[in-house]
Amino acid sequence: MRLGQLVVLSIVTASVVLVGVPVKAGKRDPKVQRTITRGLEWLAGQQSRMGHWTANDGQYPTAMTALAGMAFLAEGSTTTQGKYAPNVRRAVDYLTARSRPNGLIGDPGRDDRYTYGHGFAMLFLSQVLGEEEDADRRERLVKVLTRAVVFTGEAQTKAGGWGYVSAKDGSNFDEGSTTITQVQGLRGCRNAGIPVPNEIIDRAVKYIHSCTGPDGGVYYSSTSRGSGRPAITAAALACLFNAGEYNSDYVKKLLGYCNKHLSNLNGNSMGHWHYTHYYYSQVLYREGGKTWENYRNQIESRIVSEAGPNGSWTQNYIGAVYNTAINLTILQLENGTLPIYQR
Repeated sequence: MRLGQLVVLSIVTASVVLVGVPVKAGKRDPKVQRTITRGLEWLAGQQSRMGHWTANDGQYPTAMTALAGMAFLAEGSTTTQGKYAPNVRRAVDYLTARSRPNGLIGDPGRDDRYTYGHGFAMLFLSQVLGEEEDADRRERLVKVLTRAVVFTGEAQTKAGGWGYVSAKDGSNFDEGSTTITQVQGLRGCRNAGIPVPNEIIDRAVKYIHSCTGPDGGVYYSSTSRGSGRPAITAAALACLFNAGEYNSDYVKKLLGYCNKHLSNLNGNSMGHWHYTHYYYSQVLYREGGKTWENYRNQIESRIVSEAGPNGSWTQNYIGAVYNTAINLTILQLENGTLPIYQR
């Protein structure tokens, strides 16, 4: 069965609210839990009165709001329940208010890479929809996400990928990381019952395959060859796992490449360390067993050691909100609260 067909299977249960059954995490190291608690408190304190977060210099409010929101959902809060319910509600209201008539979630006037924000917003809002109890907010989410899927389809390039902006605005330029963001967002939407045309997914899957080298590394873009990128390869692998493809020869090739290039958690030579392990952790969590346990122990040790005195992480040029949201998501995977990340 092709990957595109596997993705389509989720539509069979689209009329049901797809809320995953949390997998109870094992006993957590108290030091790790303290780090999570302090990180969540810091992140909550950074939310603006309008409901959004930003990267350095006020950049990327849509993407940062979605990523921060995911960290609170991973903790177990929803729009109506949990300690951080007010933060989640304000984030949802901020993003839904920025749904444009053409379906884009965000503001291209403030964001020169608005496709990232749009994709992460689809992912976050689709996870909210799965557990939304308020009828009015649920109706609004369905409308916003339905338009968002339409925009994503229209923004896809001729090659089947996505760039930092829509195909029309970017002269059909595409690259791997924004493509993965769209695919995972579409997956979240479909799981939540939002119609997603099969052909969008099929073309995206073909794009990822076309960007893969003989060694399993995924190239930067369809027009760029050379060396594969560990970060993009890990992201592509996470999306394939999201779609239920675990054992194909293609997936094994990508996994082998990632294991070769990402096994040393002490290094940062590949660049984009946090982005890379945001996705690679999802892959190994699904692998489970000793593979996950060994990686979890190493990644937790590094993340905990790098936490700042105020509870945030600053080891990235994008900003502390970005680092903190991603690290908190990694540390909370075992909470099992988000369907998109579950085994």
